[in-house]
Amino acid sequence: MSLDTEALLITRCRRGDAKAWDDLFDAHYAAAGRFVFQLAPDFTREDVEEICQEVFLAIIHNIKTFEGHSHLQTWIFRIAANKARDYRQRQHAAKRGGGVTPLSLHAENPETGLAIDPPSPALGPDDSLMTAERAAQVGEALEHLGGPCQEIIELRYFADLSYEEISSALKLNPKTVSSRLSKCLDRLEEIMRVMICGKKPKPFSV
Repeated sequence: MSLDTEALLITRCRRGDAKAWDDLFDAHYAAAGRFVFQLAPDFTREDVEEICQEVFLAIIHNIKTFEGHSHLQTWIFRIAANKARDYRQRQHAAKRGGGVTPLSLHAENPETGLAIDPPSPALGPDDSLMTAERAAQVGEALEHLGGPCQEIIELRYFADLSYEEISSALKLNPKTVSSRLSKCLDRLEEIMRVMICGKKPKPFSV
């Protein structure tokens, strides 16, 4: 979708055009779901569906604040990352309080009829388990890293945004993005090593 087409779509949404909202959901809902799956592969379909519903409710409530400095999808991915972190925190709180998270492999939004399109599991059982364990470790390390570092790594490697797109989204110049990303990746590697050794990582800021 070109920037001009996107700008027109956003204008229509702000005017309350129901068809425009349908077009926006059709264009970005599945991509947001895949992004959330990549952030946390241990999320169930139901988890991702709930997060996506929160994401698009936030979009409806905040579309007037979107300034157009980045692609709409970049803005949506940032909202999705924040909602996924909030959801994870609620999960942890529920577990500490004895709550149980229900599982569903075929969740679908009854209002939109849209289902999440997760990546196909092409690996064998052992490889899949190892991949899931590594992904869980990376996710935990990212949560510990937090802040600007977590956001910039998620946008680069989970949302697959270019340096230019990230610099536009975060209002940084590309050189700053490159430098910050390099430092954050170094710190993420340090945290991973400490975690593997069973130690508690030290706080980090950029």
